[in-house]
Amino acid sequence: MAKTASLNIRIDPNTKLGAEALFSQFGITVADAVSIFLHKALMEGGLPFEMKQPRPNAETLEALEEVRRMKANPAAYKGYTDVDAMMGELLQ
Repeated sequence: MAKTASLNIRIDPNTKLGAEALFSQFGITVADAVSIFLHKALMEGGLPFEMKQPRPNAETLEALEEVRRMKANPAAYKGYTDVDAMMGELLQ
């Protein structure tokens, strides 16, 4: 089928440059990649990938909460000015 329709989109310039660099490694253009995406979406009957919000696991959530506590009250936590001293204590 002849390609006679146009699609104009606006995106962040850095996203465009990154996409061009990525797709050029596959020997295709951004336009080719968009066309592939649209064809795949039509074949799938929707987006050709799962859309969901990232859900960190319990360990990650605990670490994030620890960082929040440390930032809120840095004086309550031990600090180091010397990497060797820190590593020495960690490796005991």
